[in-house]
Amino acid sequence: MNHVIEVENLTKIYGRPGAGVLAVDHLNFEVRQGEIFGFLGPNGAGKTTTQRMLTTLLEPSEGRILIHGHELAHDAYPAKRMIGLVPEESNVYTELTAWDNLMFTASLYRVPRAERAARAQELLETFGLWEKRDVKAENFSKGMRRRLSIAMAIIHKPALLFLDEPTPGLDAQSIRSIWELIRRMNAEGTTIFLSTHQIEEANQLCERVAIISHGKVAAIDTPERLKANFRRVQSVEVAFEGEMAEKSPGLESLPGVTTQAKVGDKIRLYTEDPSALLSRLIQYAESHALRVVSLNTLGPSLEDVFLEITGGQVGAVGNGSQEDKPAKRGMGGRK
Repeated sequence: MNHVIEVENLTKIYGRPGAGVLAVDHLNFEVRQGEIFGFLGPNGAGKTTTQRMLTTLLEPSEGRILIHGHELAHDAYPAKRMIGLVPEESNVYTELTAWDNLMFTASLYRVPRAERAARAQELLETFGLWEKRDVKAENFSKGMRRRLSIAMAIIHKPALLFLDEPTPGLDAQSIRSIWELIRRMNAEGTTIFLSTHQIEEANQLCERVAIISHGKVAAIDTPERLKANFRRVQSVEVAFEGEMAEKSPGLESLPGVTTQAKVGDKIRLYTEDPSALLSRLIQYAESHALRVVSLNTLGPSLEDVFLEITGGQVGAVGNGSQEDKPAKRGMGGRK
């Protein structure tokens, strides 16, 4: 199988060996040609540090990286020419127009002068920015700047695109727009390495996901196979109508229930045996004079898998889950 990225024992220690901060701890993984590969982890797990090493912005303390067969430690230049990078912080020059940003970036990437204008127009039209080509980026919304940043990263037609947290802080329409752009670029042959702590983003876009926790890769697989391996975090979601519907006392004590969570007007009960729990919920409703409005069984979500692997509390839906908190272990926090 053709691997675009191969990583062997990749390690990064900030500070003196033995007394520093271990940010990335002997990672091993491959990224296949033509896939969208998700690098998913809580803030502080080591995602950005890893991506900075993969894009030559940071030197590893130990390990080996190959990009399209070129080892970065000894043969970085050919690899760099194949890479596009959209960093977490915007790299758009706000004092320049959209057109000038693209033309300047094209010159940095050594796009032939005769091709620059046609390529810039193609990207601005594709990204819905052609009518704003002569407007300074300082007047753009955050979503427009993000689209321009992606256009700048691919003006040289890279074979491999790195995206670091592409959508946090954007409105829903901008997020959907960027997701469609990512899918389109991938369909046209670009391999994409997506670093994110947005669970739904990884679930919607990625063919395979690596979950990183405490600087280590904890699991790599397709989102659906990851879910299938965690049947113990299946759940039943129920909504009642009646005087006791809001309180629903004693549900967490039903046989087979491991965790209870409130999800809007519904109650989610985690269990290893949803079918057995269904009949108990019907009996519960009858004994408490409640009418069942809805009753559904749910398989594990990618969020459940993520929390299970990274040590968060499964069932802590909407309560500031582990993905929002820095991970710390041993020699200190991660970057």
